[in-house]
Amino acid sequence: MVELNKALCCLRLLLVSSVTTMVSAAEFDCVTEPSQTVEIRTSVEGLIDHIYADRGQMVKAGQVLVTLDSGLEKASADLARFKATMKGNIQSGENRLDYARVKATRREQLHSDNYISAQDRDEALTERRLAESQLVESHDNQQLSEREYQRASEQLRLRTVKSPINGVVVERLMNPGEMSDNRDSKRPIMKIADITTLYVETLLPLEALGKVHPGLDAVVIPEAPVGGKYNARVKVVDKIIDAASGTFGVRLELPNAKLEVPAGVKCRVVFKDMSIEKARVSQGRASPMPASLANPPVRSGAATK
Repeated sequence: MVELNKALCCLRLLLVSSVTTMVSAAEFDCVTEPSQTVEIRTSVEGLIDHIYADRGQMVKAGQVLVTLDSGLEKASADLARFKATMKGNIQSGENRLDYARVKATRREQLHSDNYISAQDRDEALTERRLAESQLVESHDNQQLSEREYQRASEQLRLRTVKSPINGVVVERLMNPGEMSDNRDSKRPIMKIADITTLYVETLLPLEALGKVHPGLDAVVIPEAPVGGKYNARVKVVDKIIDAASGTFGVRLELPNAKLEVPAGVKCRVVFKDMSIEKARVSQGRASPMPASLANPPVRSGAATK
């Protein structure tokens, strides 16, 4: 019995020392993920003419990734641009208006000298007004041609797909010569992931609720062979607790401009100055000590030395 009591005392001291050592820093399992993943599709249906990026290649925002066959769209844009730059109708309208103004001025003078009738004067004034209206119509037609050119240019622009983010090509699913479709049910041309900023996903026990908040600093330690320590910051704390496991999700943001940490690697995240029991740090519930060990029965008639 004495030996059993000594063992229990040693076990209690070991548990207390374990809790004491983990008060200053709580450590949890985590995994790194890309901050965003984008499926590259074309907004219009067309035949893929060229793909400028392949799997594993780094791309920048605004970089051309895919071009579709655009012969018809280029011809339409050139035609619309030519119409928008035509000046013949405007020049004819201006010349016609100048002549009508001179003619109206002369007829007005002749009418004031009683050489022509009022009807002849009114006809000249009407011709001037019609020439003014025709010039306005010519300007309107030119503006309409400019709008048509803009529309044709936009249709041509849709035949070129640019990268919306800085990232790496994760997967390339189509090749030149295939028909691209903008419907979600069809496969994308490629997938791009932003790994310049990583999200670190972890699960914390219920005891950590209220101790973790957005903006809290932490240290992320990727598993071997990556290794090292990287500073991260809490970005999202879930407001819903998983009743089955008694945990809630936390997302941290890890800057990764030098691409030192790959996405998808397991890691450990350390929150400093967080007081959580040792059993909770290992993300598992400590099994309670059996009552038979915590309070051993005393046998009647047993001698104690």
